[in-house]
Amino acid sequence: MRIAAPIDIGPLDAEAQQAVRDLAAAAEAHDGVAPLSEQPLLNLGTDAEWITHVVAHTTAGSTIGYVQIDRSGQTASAELVVHPEHRRNGRGRVLLRTAERDATLPSRSGEPGQHGKQLRVWAHGDLEPARAFARALGLRPVRELLFLARPLDPAEPASSGLPEAPAGYELRTFRPGLDDEPWLRVNARAFATHPEQGRMALDDLRARQAEPWFDPEGFFLLVPQDVPAADPAAFLWTKQEPDGARDGEIYVLGVDPDHQGEGLGRLMTSVGLAHLARTGSTRAVLYVEGDNAPALATYERAGFTRAAVHVQYARA
Repeated sequence: MRIAAPIDIGPLDAEAQQAVRDLAAAAEAHDGVAPLSEQPLLNLGTDAEWITHVVAHTTAGSTIGYVQIDRSGQTASAELVVHPEHRRNGRGRVLLRTAERDATLPSRSGEPGQHGKQLRVWAHGDLEPARAFARALGLRPVRELLFLARPLDPAEPASSGLPEAPAGYELRTFRPGLDDEPWLRVNARAFATHPEQGRMALDDLRARQAEPWFDPEGFFLLVPQDVPAADPAAFLWTKQEPDGARDGEIYVLGVDPDHQGEGLGRLMTSVGLAHLARTGSTRAVLYVEGDNAPALATYERAGFTRAAVHVQYARA
């Protein structure tokens, strides 16, 4: 039997935000994979014209479904979750239809000449129930994000420290406030074609700096020595949760296009692995686009293997 669920569309107050986090935690405990990625969780408190929050409730008011639609990019992106105890009764379809309608709205209200965007929906872990849901609705995979991992030996790099910078470069850690703009510039160049990372703005960086996991001592810049005030040639940003989790993440690794072909990607990967190992992580993890052959080759040489896959679906 299909049951209609009350739907709320609009900004989330603090109580509603926590209800969505609790919903996501229940789904992760059941499925073994988080249904919402970092950016949607950071966006829970965002009230902007390019983002929409849709919450499904029981008649008693409990939060049992959520979808967030982001219309700021070239395509509209959505992440959706339904409570494990309330699946297979049409609520996921209702949330998806709402998201598809929302994707037809302009990214910036009042601007002329805007048309609806294609909606892409993430399926984290690409589990079989998600694949079946996508097939039933005529959705097909259009993008893969690979989750790679490799073990670390905390004792191995303890004596040698971090790899040395090549001649002409200095390896140093990030200075919040001073390095924000230079880093944003090189990040935009390094990820010019990436649908999310290349659009990171100062507010996005500041939001991450406010997170409990942020540590500038795990954020490395490779800076040319002979060019005063030069932007970084490459960077390596790591992420370690403060709760002592065994996984340490190579969060973002980028090389300025003007410095590609110098082996800086391999160097910064080694820097990240050495830092994560010496600070207690026993496994290094990272995310990489499934069609990024150069990055995949670098990570495979560093010992990473596929641990999971996240897939974006869209209508044919």
